[in-house]
Amino acid sequence: MKMSQVALAEKLDISRPKVNTHENGHVKNPPMADMVLFSDFFRMSIDTLVKVDLSKLSELKLRDLEAGNDVYLKGGSIRILATTVNNDNRENVELVPVKAKAGYLSGHSDPGFISKLPVFNLPQLDVNRKYRMFPTEGDSMLPVPEGAFVIAEFLQDWSGIKEKTPCIVVTKEEGISFKLVTGRIKENRSLLLESLNSLYEPYEVDVMEVLEVWKFHSYFTENIPGPMSSMEQMGRDVREIKATLHTLAKKEK
Repeated sequence: MKMSQVALAEKLDISRPKVNTHENGHVKNPPMADMVLFSDFFRMSIDTLVKVDLSKLSELKLRDLEAGNDVYLKGGSIRILATTVNNDNRENVELVPVKAKAGYLSGHSDPGFISKLPVFNLPQLDVNRKYRMFPTEGDSMLPVPEGAFVIAEFLQDWSGIKEKTPCIVVTKEEGISFKLVTGRIKENRSLLLESLNSLYEPYEVDVMEVLEVWKFHSYFTENIPGPMSSMEQMGRDVREIKATLHTLAKKEK
């Protein structure tokens, strides 16, 4: 960026000697506070700063990173290493039972944990994609009922998530959640999570808090949906009208 150590120190509000020690590799274990400063200033994830040798990247790639197109923020270099295959070397669909939900947060990348999950295969699933089945809880995604099991496809690149895409999102704080996801990575490095149930307010999560994203494929339930009440039907009609108006407003712009 053609900045002197003095100029950078002023921007980060730290001393020039500290910038010098970082730049010349004299700090073996940089303090997390400093890593956050550099991550925010250079618009690169801490994963990139730690794992990628930036000196070997082309100017084009560096400009791409500086523009906010960070592969770690996208999830582009994240791949599920812990998986299972059947006798035909086809990847299984692992089922995360309700009793395993709490353990999944710490064991999602542990081959030992994943190998103990129940597995199955379905002929209609693409053999070239990775799927997993997760339980749902609560009423935030009605009419998908509580206790249903969602089959979802693993997403490597989060930057391609379209508006209100139903996904299973695994975060450090909340664990496994089933939500409508809208990507806001380029704007503010976050994902917007919304519920189908309008009683729940949308909220954003920082992509650095996200461990995995799985795109909805289908769901299974033992419950036969009952007839909707007049209030439920009215609520659905109102939501459809709002969605139509929103679409028309976007087209006019």
